Amino acid sequence: MRRVILLLILAVIGAGWYGFSGSSVAVAVNGTSVSESALQAELHAFIANPGLYCYMSSLANTAMSKQGAGNDTVTVAGETAWANLRVEGIAIDQYVATTLKHHPSAAELASATNSLEGELAQAAAQTSNSCPGTPAQALAEMPAEMRAAQIEDQASSVYLVSRLNKTIALTAANIKKYYQTHLARYDTLCVSVAVVAPTSLSAFTASQAQGLSVAALAKKFSADKSGASGGAFGCYPPASSSFASVRNDVGTTPVGHFPASPLSISYNGGTYALFVAATSKTPTPFAKAEGVVISDIQASNSSAANNVKASILYAAAVALDPAYGRWGLGSSGPSIFVPGLPTQSGPASTGQLTTASTTPYQ
Repeated sequence: MRRVILLLILAVIGAGWYGFSGSSVAVAVNGTSVSESALQAELHAFIANPGLYCYMSSLANTAMSKQGAGNDTVTVAGETAWANLRVEGIAIDQYVATTLKHHPSAAELASATNSLEGELAQAAAQTSNSCPGTPAQALAEMPAEMRAAQIEDQASSVYLVSRLNKTIALTAANIKKYYQTHLARYDTLCVSVAVVAPTSLSAFTASQAQGLSVAALAKKFSADKSGASGGAFGCYPPASSSFASVRNDVGTTPVGHFPASPLSISYNGGTYALFVAATSKTPTPFAKAEGVVISDIQASNSSAANNVKASILYAAAVALDPAYGRWGLGSSGPSIFVPGLPTQSGPASTGQLTTASTTPYQ
């Protein structure tokens, strides 16, 4: 699926330059180009269509425009993000066509349309965005050339992922099998916390070594108000937006024990030690854990897919109009860097982006 391939949208990896035939070319990858007029039409579509803007910004996890003075403009960062996304899509599509010798069939393109709509909906949910309209309507709002390119890129990405030995196809049977194989990862977690001041950390560690219970440690040392009740902080099922971070914080520490090494947290204007313990783990039915299971499979797939993506894009010859940025070497490889140029304003847009907190501890 295309989102698996595009999890690192803002770190497009490639090498080299491909000469422009003229100023009418906005971006080019191995000789395949997007014209200036086509890219401008795509950027204008983000401004003119709040639903499209919201869904695609969710997918890219980057706001394509911002409100100001009664109208919206496509931000410089938004232009760069979209140019990077277009470069990546073209490179993957070319690889599938030339190296894997595969061209999406009509049936694959239809399936890719449904797949892309599903991923737009999922991206909006994951970024807590209430986008106007449906993903299908957002695709319909794209210029025809843009829509065709996105659907073909989606189909090529799906095919590429299907050819990787280490990926798991998102079929109903595979999702259920993954859940059954990793049951403990989807337990509903009830946790207790202790927020410990730096000056009390040594005493906390000594008491912990003496065998004090989670509740006793929290009551004695925690600065958080939950300390009065033994640190009890709540229960988190897989459907909770905080489940992934809680699961990660609990780690492999046995139930009923704080870990030896704490996390850190900003509290009362200072940095405190944060200890998180699972006090109970309850199996969660598949129907209530399915969404997280799918996310975990996608994360697993993305690791393998991104390795292949890096190989594809490092070998790509990329060029772009300087108005959209400059090609350079970043911490994650070559990518398009934001230019120091003003953007053009356009019609009003009402799309909004919000980001939910990923930590439940404050």
